[in-house]
Amino acid sequence: MKKALILLLAPLIALPLLASGGPEKPNLVFIIADDCTYLDMGVYGGQAKTPTLDKLASEGMQFSRCFQAAPMCSPTRHNIYTGIYPVKSGAWPNHTRVYPGTKSIGHYLGDAGYRVALSGKTHIGPKASFPFEYSKEFRSADPSQDNPYPTLKKLLADSKKGGTPFCLLACSSEPHTPYTKGDASAYDPTKLTLPPTFVDTPNTRQEYAKYLAEITYFDSQCAALLKLLDKHDLTQNTLVMVVSEQGYGFPFAKWTCYELGLTSGMIVRWPGKVAAGSKSNALVEYVDITPTFLAAAGLQTPDTMDGRSFLPVLTGENAEHKNYTFGVQTTRGIGSGSENFGVRSAGTKTHRYIRNLNPTETFKNVVTRPGGDKADFWMSWIEKAKAGDAHALAMTRKYQHRPAEELYDVENDPHCLNNLIDNPKLTELKADLSTRLDAWMKSQGDEGAVTEALAHTRKSKFKENKRPNP
Repeated sequence: MKKALILLLAPLIALPLLASGGPEKPNLVFIIADDCTYLDMGVYGGQAKTPTLDKLASEGMQFSRCFQAAPMCSPTRHNIYTGIYPVKSGAWPNHTRVYPGTKSIGHYLGDAGYRVALSGKTHIGPKASFPFEYSKEFRSADPSQDNPYPTLKKLLADSKKGGTPFCLLACSSEPHTPYTKGDASAYDPTKLTLPPTFVDTPNTRQEYAKYLAEITYFDSQCAALLKLLDKHDLTQNTLVMVVSEQGYGFPFAKWTCYELGLTSGMIVRWPGKVAAGSKSNALVEYVDITPTFLAAAGLQTPDTMDGRSFLPVLTGENAEHKNYTFGVQTTRGIGSGSENFGVRSAGTKTHRYIRNLNPTETFKNVVTRPGGDKADFWMSWIEKAKAGDAHALAMTRKYQHRPAEELYDVENDPHCLNNLIDNPKLTELKADLSTRLDAWMKSQGDEGAVTEALAHTRKSKFKENKRPNP
């Protein structure tokens, strides 16, 4: 596979050589935000200033159709590191774990001679499935300090000195609630343009301003890490990938299979291999990230993985990658969540089909409780709805009360305001996406309501010897 990969890329790149004459393995840096809607990032035309990511995009490839399989932190990270979709891996609820014996990028790259390190937010388990060198710096350190990441600095220095390739997973906690990082004064709440699903209240504007400031803070974290690569002369042979994770904690993104819950920003820089300033609308998924990293290192994708490498898209050989993406959301066992509100989804570049497994139940999570998820705005939406505001009433109802099926033109309606499920012109598309969703669920061992009922047994603190109680 190594020789085949070299031959494949030979017309496009010139690989540096080790002293032994073989190709030098690239370093791999993966940077992930936390609860960030990509449309809010300046690099994607949003209001949050992102000068570092603006520059990174000019130096690499920017994706517009990247998706994750679950709009929650824990399933997302398990999905990325294992290359396996959530239900099959066992990690489909939040605060979850994969099945015993599941392997991750740590095993595959470690066996290939890489040092694999994770700095910052973890949210994964068990540790046997994720043999990383762990540190907290990327989550806890102030990036404005002179040496914010000493452990990462040593990793890079040792790698440079010893000629050992590394894979670094840098996991921020921003812009997750509470919104306390960054300079919120840079964003005047009264002058912000709110997303069309938001209810315009002072509480909403204040929290949104603080959230945007945290995106800029994340951008500064990226800057500090990229400077380390420059300092150690590692930039040229390092593939850097930055993603935004699931959408914000405001309604209609995180915790949902709406477009902004499943769509992610993605920027990839690899000097000499990925064309600077390039853009791609190829459909890629988080489940494809580990296979892509393995391919960049000259390794094959294991048969146990669901994902597949999109390296040919990065190198410009292919313009497309997939035709469909899939999503799963469960509320059983999440903070203040509904006991039974499973969601499944299938989408194309232009449309998203959503199936709500128990539409008679009210959708609830930490956002809909008094005080919210450390961001207090929801009750102001409820109060405005009770006062007769039509938009507030429509948005609060739409968020908490769903029909059995939904279909959206996400190309023209990314906020999923207009449900087209009964549009006769889309009957064929609806049937196709529904059928493909059925097939995907079957391939994953996903039995819908039955699987949802067992979600709590996958929680990280659930005792293995305790009898499941659906």
